[in-house]
Amino acid sequence: MSEPSGGNPAVWNDVDDYLSALLAPEDEALTAALRDAEEAGLPPIGVSATAGKLLRLLAETRGARNILEIGTLAGYSTIWLARALPADGRLVTLEYEERHAAIARRNLARAGLDRIVEVRVGPALESLPKLADEHPPPFDLVFIDADKANNAHYVEWALRLTSAGSLIVVDNVVRGGRVTDAGSDAPDVRGTRAALELIASHPRLAGTALQTVGVKGHDGFALARVLA
Repeated sequence: MSEPSGGNPAVWNDVDDYLSALLAPEDEALTAALRDAEEAGLPPIGVSATAGKLLRLLAETRGARNILEIGTLAGYSTIWLARALPADGRLVTLEYEERHAAIARRNLARAGLDRIVEVRVGPALESLPKLADEHPPPFDLVFIDADKANNAHYVEWALRLTSAGSLIVVDNVVRGGRVTDAGSDAPDVRGTRAALELIASHPRLAGTALQTVGVKGHDGFALARVLA
């Protein structure tokens, strides 16, 4: 995560702490997931509590029964998303690292969600074609939070695996403000800009993006709705 580009990070953090405690309080399963991730030395790049609550609300508002997550890490965001599903719902989450996936599986089992969540291991661009070959029901929500260089490819796959009315959320699209640098050679910036430009130009997508500040620094996310 890049350092904040301006403003007062101490105030941002205080506001996030206030909002999280009031509107997105964490239970033992969520706090344990964060604790396990920290103890295992995983990078602190998961979503904030308020962002996790937003993901859950988006899924609930959509009436999601099937969710796809690209980028699992320790399963913190997965828990938020899976809690929006009915008992017979399904969440498939793709994780590159086997060690991360093992931690996520333990966290999901502790949260009582292992029956509706499947963690698949391997490069997402290899897992996604295999998933498509299974002809799953359209995913109602896709959350993209993996390697940023491939963001546009992930959006393209999300389009193939969704239907009209589905939502696509792409996390970390501001890159500490670096997303505005059209001449950047950084893979994360180039990949993120390509994804945003795809959302802006694709005839089957209507989307927007918001920048945020808080415990995750200067960041933001994109939200797109799949059209008919």
